[in-house]
Amino acid sequence: MSASSPTIRRATADDAGTLSRLAARTFTGTFGHLYPPRDLADFIAEAYAEERQRVILSHPDYAIWLLEDAGEAVGHAAAGPCGLPHPDVASGDGELKRLYLLAAYQGGGWGGALFDTVMAWLQRNGSCGLWIGVWSGNHGAQRFYARRGFDRVGEYLFPVGRTRDLEYILRRTRPYTADDADATRS
Repeated sequence: MSASSPTIRRATADDAGTLSRLAARTFTGTFGHLYPPRDLADFIAEAYAEERQRVILSHPDYAIWLLEDAGEAVGHAAAGPCGLPHPDVASGDGELKRLYLLAAYQGGGWGGALFDTVMAWLQRNGSCGLWIGVWSGNHGAQRFYARRGFDRVGEYLFPVGRTRDLEYILRRTRPYTADDADATRS
């Protein structure tokens, strides 16, 4: 970490290359050990391709934020309409789609700051259903989201190449407010 404090900013289509590289790096650093090399490579090439990131960054219904330290992207969070396979997902519901930080930036409150930014954006037009998909083996993330009022309401299989991961579907049934954000920092 640099002597300056990291900052959060909304990414633009011009950040597609940076986001593509960061997303591949953080996913691989967090989960790469779980997959056969071919499955991991196929997933990264498809899910985090630069052009795909550019399309997402250009779409008005999606938003991605970068955590930057001294001009270097060290984390990111993505949000948009809920696409999780659950019967209670309603039109207008929002989903935290990704929240990743490089290891050196974990545990310092930056994940919470990105999360709060996403929640405010998802509810920018008023209250909506809030959803998250999380790997069943990622107990730290599950605790993080539980502290923020998300409960497990379902599960599904998430493809990474030919591998299928058991993912939990989490939902928060009440709006996420500034009071909630303050409470998680105490």
